[in-house]
Amino acid sequence: FYIVNATKIAKEVGLGNRTSTALQSAFFKVSNVIPYELALEKMIEAVKKTFAKKGERIVNANIEAIKRGGEEVIKVEVPEEWKDIEVEENPFEGIGSLPDFVRNVAKVMNRLEGDSLPVSAFIGREDGTFPNGTTQYEKRGVAVDVPEWIPENCIQCNLCAYHCPHAVIRPFLMTEKEYKEAPEGTVALKAVGKDVKGLYYRIQVSVMDCTGCGVCVDVCPTKEKSLVMKPLQTQLEEQKRWDYLHNKVGYKKVTDPFKSLKNSQFAQPLFEFSGACAGCGETPYIKLVTQLYGERMIIANATGCSSIYGASAPATPYSYNEEGKGPAWANSLFEDNAEYGFGMAVAQRKIRTKLERLFRHVVENDYPDRLQATAQEWLENKDDYEKTKEILTKIVPMLEKSLDDPTIKEIYELKDFITKKSIWIIGGDGWAYDIGYGGLDHVIASGENVNLLVLDTEVYSNTGGQTSKASPTAAVAKFSAAGKRIRKKDLGLLAMSYGYVYVAQVAMGANPAQYFKAIKEAESYPGPSLIIAYSTCIAHGIKDMMFAQRHMKEAVEAGFWILYRYDPRREEKGKNPLQIDSKEPDFSKFRDFLLSQVRFSALQRTFPDIAEELYKKAEEDAKWRYNHYKRLASMDYSK
Repeated sequence: FYIVNATKIAKEVGLGNRTSTALQSAFFKVSNVIPYELALEKMIEAVKKTFAKKGERIVNANIEAIKRGGEEVIKVEVPEEWKDIEVEENPFEGIGSLPDFVRNVAKVMNRLEGDSLPVSAFIGREDGTFPNGTTQYEKRGVAVDVPEWIPENCIQCNLCAYHCPHAVIRPFLMTEKEYKEAPEGTVALKAVGKDVKGLYYRIQVSVMDCTGCGVCVDVCPTKEKSLVMKPLQTQLEEQKRWDYLHNKVGYKKVTDPFKSLKNSQFAQPLFEFSGACAGCGETPYIKLVTQLYGERMIIANATGCSSIYGASAPATPYSYNEEGKGPAWANSLFEDNAEYGFGMAVAQRKIRTKLERLFRHVVENDYPDRLQATAQEWLENKDDYEKTKEILTKIVPMLEKSLDDPTIKEIYELKDFITKKSIWIIGGDGWAYDIGYGGLDHVIASGENVNLLVLDTEVYSNTGGQTSKASPTAAVAKFSAAGKRIRKKDLGLLAMSYGYVYVAQVAMGANPAQYFKAIKEAESYPGPSLIIAYSTCIAHGIKDMMFAQRHMKEAVEAGFWILYRYDPRREEKGKNPLQIDSKEPDFSKFRDFLLSQVRFSALQRTFPDIAEELYKKAEEDAKWRYNHYKRLASMDYSK
């Protein structure tokens, strides 16, 4: 067999972790499907055509990778004794403790042997549901380099965990006993803060789940970074610490996750280890929502990137907590996701209305005093999740004693709906601005209590980079090869026109606290809520996805993206419902921001005669948009 160090080649020629051209060249060198010299010539031709828009540096780097890929292939002779080798299971997969579904279905499918599964393998799953939390058993080990924690530099801000796209880096709190029992060599700090006094703090990485994007290193605010990237093979011992902290120590409920951004990261993420691209700008938004509301979330997900990394059969990153509770997730079509989530919300409301009638019957008729008191308590607190959760724990044993009563039996059968659920409708800009906009508009117009999270990459990311109505002026994409000529649709402004829809525009890399506030306000708002989240994407063509969160900050500083929250509840108090959360932009940075992304800079190389005109128009559009919001935010609502 043959090997080639494509990772080393890619790094040395300036392609980062992009190894495909070096590997392709190596393939043609060893396979001989066509003469190698001809393959070399055709590969170089293809690179010039494919990467011309990305500039001469990228073209030359790929040509160099192609040449070296073929030159540096090494032939390895197979030793005779290997014929008797014993194959061991991946030690990181938790063999022996694998759930039945993972062992007997998921692993079979991952070996591409799913066709061999008998129908009987799916007994109990006839409705097509798969269990949550199965990505934790994949342990793919795909990263070349992973972060190593430097405790003496750490200020315990938890920003690394907050921004991590794959939930692989987390803060853990340990008691003194737990710290002493940790694997040998484990280092921790005394936790800082009143709530965590007497505990020990450690940042831990699940290195076998990490994608090596480096976002955590870039967002670390300390001068001497508290995280550094190290080769995966030097960090394998960290997986033992992860297993101990995640499985034995767990997630302590000593802090209120809603109190602060830092506290939110002590809560268990119920969205973890997805197959999203390294450095993905979308996934951190979802992860935070699950840390706050995951155990009671019901999610309708539009087809797109979020549905692909949300449920790449047979694994799903949506997980569960120690109580076995986690998000209930389902994917609909691209064009009807808002209606799909609307149906879920209406169904919940109808069932809970029936429960209300049943509980009133209990209160008004001859039932045990304690049961009547608990039923009354539910009626008074039915929209408060924490209280309904307590009530559920108390009332189930009471119900189980009287199942011969038809009313009690009905309540018992509907017990899953006693707690208040949180309905989320999630998807990308292709769905929200474009194909599914009619449904989205219908749903927010209905006044139903749903939360919509739009992961805005400003392009159809999952289907190949086509223009969407969210694509801004001057952006190059499929169907806008010469740059988009018209300004981006303003989804937030359209939603605000109703006057009773909560709307927020966010970019967590620019202002993490603003997004944290927006989630809590949106979920608490008793009506439709819309959060539009700027999501850096590989389709943008930034230098390195390590800087994904930094690009969000630069977008806001340059006036390309505005941060705001529109809360109709403020108007009831005589205040303007619209608050602009970003500072006055510096439009002198606007052009530099555009040119930092290939989706804009490509225009200069392919259509230089119109590039300047469209860059200028893009800046004018941004200024107009900001000034328009500024006028709206300055209106007097006190009268």
